Amino acid sequence: MAGRPHTDPSNLRDDDRNTTLNTHPPRPNDVAADAGNYCDVFVVGGGPGGSTLASLLARKGHAVVLAEKAHHPRFHIGESLLPGNLDLFETLGVADEIAEIGIDKWGAEFVSPVHDHVQPYHFGEAWDKSMPKAYEVERAEFDRILFRNAARLGARTVEGTKVVDIDFHDSPRHDDQGNEYHVTVTTETEDGTRREWHSAFVADATGRDTFLANRHGWKRRSRKHNSAAVFGHFRDAKRNPGKEEGNITLFWFDHGWFWFIPLKNGVTSVGMVTWPYHMKTRGGRSLEQFLFDNIETVPDLRQRLAEASLVREVQATGNFSYAADRTHGDRFLLVGDAFMFIDPVFSSGVMLAMQSGAFGAEAIDTALRDPARAKQALKTYDRQVRHGPRAFSWFIYRITKPVMRDLFMGPRNIFRVKEALISLLAADIYRGTPIWRSIATLKMIYYFSSLSRLRHSLRDWRAHRRKVQPVNPDS
Repeated sequence: MAGRPHTDPSNLRDDDRNTTLNTHPPRPNDVAADAGNYCDVFVVGGGPGGSTLASLLARKGHAVVLAEKAHHPRFHIGESLLPGNLDLFETLGVADEIAEIGIDKWGAEFVSPVHDHVQPYHFGEAWDKSMPKAYEVERAEFDRILFRNAARLGARTVEGTKVVDIDFHDSPRHDDQGNEYHVTVTTETEDGTRREWHSAFVADATGRDTFLANRHGWKRRSRKHNSAAVFGHFRDAKRNPGKEEGNITLFWFDHGWFWFIPLKNGVTSVGMVTWPYHMKTRGGRSLEQFLFDNIETVPDLRQRLAEASLVREVQATGNFSYAADRTHGDRFLLVGDAFMFIDPVFSSGVMLAMQSGAFGAEAIDTALRDPARAKQALKTYDRQVRHGPRAFSWFIYRITKPVMRDLFMGPRNIFRVKEALISLLAADIYRGTPIWRSIATLKMIYYFSSLSRLRHSLRDWRAHRRKVQPVNPDS
């Protein structure tokens, strides 16, 4: 079909064709065989949340092991960051490295099939004007920087090493060196070698693998949101000119929404987030064909990709929201997606993971240094780590509703609601910026708007309930 994106095999690099394979040799920072089996904290998962937590605990003087089942760099989606990340980059000492690999992101824009304009939101117009930009990054390099930084700060890092068992002991034990431990973690390397680690505390940062939540039956799938993502990476996509080049664009369409994320290397990440009923219509089409066919239904996106070529194999992933029914226990806590995953429509995933890692480091540090305060520290962690997803979720669950789409496409700053919304989109939700009264006002505007067209709102609600129902796996 004329004007549609196409696949150019010559653009597929070797690492693009084999993104799911762990073919890298062991890294020099891997733990030596004689390094000992004890640590104060064992962190499972070397993504943004785990690396942040390990870095901060190591800097506080704790003995930390950070285990990653793959090898960095490894492919991952979720390339769009938020201004709320930047303070953490400074805290970790990686701000310059992240700036080097990123393209400036000064805001986001929304495109609707029933509105005749593009609606931009600039972070510099938020309530607090001091957070005007973020970055779009290739996650493979971004995650590698954070993981290597943990090693630089003193964490012992192992790659190509998966955790196969975590055993919590009813009473403390002691190893041959007299170290008191409460947890035994069993790991397995790619050649099948197993090793037992003794630890005082464990942090599960396994992302959507949700190791502990799956193992103990804590994971609860959300009834409000259930979708899948189909995505690819394109070269020569048409971007915004000048300063706006790196801004993310969200395109609504009849069956969900698309993301358009420009990256620094000239590649653009494009993905479709859609509901189970629409995935079922794929039939015998390849993922690539299914993605291209849906791009054809979005005129503005089709135009941006008219001269683009696919440089990475199209992939799909489940995108359903879930939460564990707890964030912590006496000797463990869950970080980032290991606790909760919400739809990535507002690019909140990396920020929430890193922020939970920072909160987790404070809680664990307190628990280890002052056991009498451990219970309160973990209770504080629970409150902190639930706040972020809760702040975003109300909007996420309604983002495809026509009423919410209309509000996003025609923002007004009455009672400073637009400034507050931009602050939320920038992830300025932890610093005490007084946005919440205006956010509550925006929610009331949404409810009154829904009541004003009650018949349509009820129809949309029923339709949404049908859309999010899981399909039969056999189909």
